[in-house]
Amino acid sequence: MKHVDSIFSEPVNQVSDFRFDDQVADVFPDMITRSVPGYQDILDSIERLAAMYAKPNQRIYDLGCSLGAASLAAAHGSQHNNEIYAIDNSSAMLSRCARYIRQFSHSESIILCEDDITETSIDNACIVIMNFTLQFISPEKRDQVIKKIFDGLNPGGILILSEKIKAPQPLANNLLIELHHQFKRDNGYSELEISQKRAALENIMQLNTFEEHKARIEQSGFESIALYYKRFNFSSMVALKA
Repeated sequence: MKHVDSIFSEPVNQVSDFRFDDQVADVFPDMITRSVPGYQDILDSIERLAAMYAKPNQRIYDLGCSLGAASLAAAHGSQHNNEIYAIDNSSAMLSRCARYIRQFSHSESIILCEDDITETSIDNACIVIMNFTLQFISPEKRDQVIKKIFDGLNPGGILILSEKIKAPQPLANNLLIELHHQFKRDNGYSELEISQKRAALENIMQLNTFEEHKARIEQSGFESIALYYKRFNFSSMVALKA
């Protein structure tokens, strides 16, 4: 049964920092569908990219896998039954992920791992997925995470990176924020819910511009990067290792 996200529907005196705990895990499918524009399109693109770039006897990593939607997309797209390492540091998310992915026959190749992705080893990889994950990592650790991914990818491998981004100009950034807020209103969120969730995320989700992502990715060694999807302040890009 799908649970409706009403976590921020009641006013509180002080909003706590957002956490991927049991409460969030229970409503996560509803939350992400109503909060992230084009989420299903992004998953469909991951499936297509897996069909193009998965290689036999190489691994796929889903860093920050939440309930496993990106892992399932990659498993469905790959023609090679690759081992897919779905990694998250939230035990609440992983326990629900284990139950969720069992519904799908192509989940047999998915290996769930509870770990800090800043410490996870990447080896013999053809694809690494970070689907709205890097934005939750401390900014001072982001360069080393991307460099570790580059080093762990085999030649011809790709990094699929989806991120909420900010525009470098304040007026443009405010426009993107308002478009996103209207998207959430259209999906039934109240002004109170929008405001309180924004406050909950303020300290733990620090955004980069696309230009900052591009510079980090190129500095780590990737040959090229393509921004292949964008709607409002949500984007997906793919970085290719020659």
